[in-house]
Amino acid sequence: MYRDPVESLEPLHHRQAAIRTLRVGMIGIGTVGSGTFRVLARNRADIAARAGRSIELVMVAARNLERAAGIVGDSVALTADAMHVATHPDVDVVVEVAGGTGPARDWVLAAIAHGKHVVTANKALLAVHGAEIFAAAREKGVIVAYEGAVAVSIPIIKALREGLAANRIEWVAGIINGTTNFILSKMRDEGLDFAAALAQAQALGYAEADPSFDIEGIDAAHKLTLLAANAFGMPLRFADAQVEGITALQGVDVACAEQLGYRIKLLGVARRQAAGVELRVQPVLVPAAHLMAHVNGSMNAVMVKSDAAGLTMYYGAGAGSEQTASAVIADLVDVARLDGVHAAQHVPHLGVHAHATNALAVLPRAAVHTSHYLRVPVHALDQIQAIAAGLAERKVPVRQVALAAERPGVGPQVLVLTGPVEQGALDLAVHALQARAEVAGPVTTLRVESLEG
Repeated sequence: MYRDPVESLEPLHHRQAAIRTLRVGMIGIGTVGSGTFRVLARNRADIAARAGRSIELVMVAARNLERAAGIVGDSVALTADAMHVATHPDVDVVVEVAGGTGPARDWVLAAIAHGKHVVTANKALLAVHGAEIFAAAREKGVIVAYEGAVAVSIPIIKALREGLAANRIEWVAGIINGTTNFILSKMRDEGLDFAAALAQAQALGYAEADPSFDIEGIDAAHKLTLLAANAFGMPLRFADAQVEGITALQGVDVACAEQLGYRIKLLGVARRQAAGVELRVQPVLVPAAHLMAHVNGSMNAVMVKSDAAGLTMYYGAGAGSEQTASAVIADLVDVARLDGVHAAQHVPHLGVHAHATNALAVLPRAAVHTSHYLRVPVHALDQIQAIAAGLAERKVPVRQVALAAERPGVGPQVLVLTGPVEQGALDLAVHALQARAEVAGPVTTLRVESLEG
């Protein structure tokens, strides 16, 4: 039977008008939580227009209720019990921004068990307990969203899942820790050693009093684990990642890298190979002319190589209250749009397509195939050819050999750039080189990444 178009549209209009507010409960009101509250309040109308419905913070769990009241006023219910927020019937989605991997796991699983969607910026929680959390979410048909857990203001998860959905991802590489990037920038620009650069980062608030998670590469490895899972559809494999921080990095190597036309960056790399997936975080040499070499201070950047789109790069702030809030609220907008639709239409959880790459192992360190930088202390300047010959004997391809520029208090140094070689073969060659009479001290090695297509 024919129906007038205006008459047909009217019930739809009423249905749209009847869509209720998405009610948010938040656990934690620290740096990220307070930023989320401010941005939600300031941009309320724009956010509602983009989400198709209002998003309202209705409840907050905080350790310090007096401080929390000073942030959110009397418009939001406050409680000291995080589990109360996780299970409350008037909360549709739980935002977990308290951090940690113990209680946070319990709160998130409780929220999921009660049919609530979850948004979190807690990369450690997902890297360690993600398999359990995502399995529970799939079973309940709810969303777990975590854009703010990876690269703060950079929407890299959305780029991998949606913008590059047509592509086979070949590799992902990123500067995904702002603290270490700030330190490395200071070491290069001001000639500081690691300890002095770290002290400056702490004084300016870029590094925590205990910076271990950042400077040891653990924070970056948590994020890389999530990037790899999204890029390749593989399970979360944080325990298998090769992780090396910057604590042992010396200023002389930063200077020598510059001499050779490179800059040192702490890079997370996930690369698909025939035998498995490289999953590694380490300081590497990047060509000084490359865009990634110009990501300085606390900024982050992620580069993706895919078969159809080719090389794409994403750049933005790697830390900050409202910067992280931007990602958290973007996830809330996704939840607002998808809440109520069939679970199969939700943004897919990690591991949904894992059957395609589950068989791929994470490659062991010895099997990773890259070029390398070597700094070899020698007794005399005329021993440069002996070093090159020693590497050639071990079948290590040598692309460039040079003498390091003189530095106060540093003896003669031979610098070598190799061609691509497996790490295991290079380790054996360096061990043999170390035993040669010409070598005057420990040989320093770093990987070299071209970041080319």
